[in-house]
Amino acid sequence: MDTALTDDERRAAKRALRQQALDARAGLADRAAREAAITAAIAGLAARTPEAVVAAYAAMGDEFDPLPGLRHHRGPIVLPVVVRPRQPLVFREWREGEAMDAGVFGTRHPPESAPVLRPQLVLCPLAGFDATGNRLGYGGGFYDRTLAALRAGGPVTAVGLAFNVQEVGVIPVEPTDERLDAIITEDGLRRFRDA
Repeated sequence: MDTALTDDERRAAKRALRQQALDARAGLADRAAREAAITAAIAGLAARTPEAVVAAYAAMGDEFDPLPGLRHHRGPIVLPVVVRPRQPLVFREWREGEAMDAGVFGTRHPPESAPVLRPQLVLCPLAGFDATGNRLGYGGGFYDRTLAALRAGGPVTAVGLAFNVQEVGVIPVEPTDERLDAIITEDGLRRFRDA
């Protein structure tokens, strides 16, 4: 944790870095080629863990869409569901072509009837990231709480998905922030830990 900053200064710095990363993503040129490279890297990662339960997400706005990269994954694919504020996400199984329900904050997720599974690999959406694996989410803390809960229950690998332009300077961290094990950008997989 960066103890040189007050909590208010840390939050303000994170807001500024988040906006910088989101503006860079929104202005990205040649997006199709970049997306194709990230999709191929996701497919390669999934191929190395063919039976793993992989958590992805239904992209919103100009987020990168991870689902095409998992098209040939043989194991279960799960998508996050917001249960309630300030609680970890749950992951419900989803199969390509199945309808999704509308969720809070504009999210989409599998219906309540879909089984809840524990993922071993979590593909994380994000606004920005830094060179040491710190992740800037969208400010709700859902993935931090979720990764903490998953890691407390056993091994899980968290891989962020982003474009290179979303890398920012040093993100001021808080005790509740969970680091990524790796990031996939258009340059491929970069490990921060033994992912």
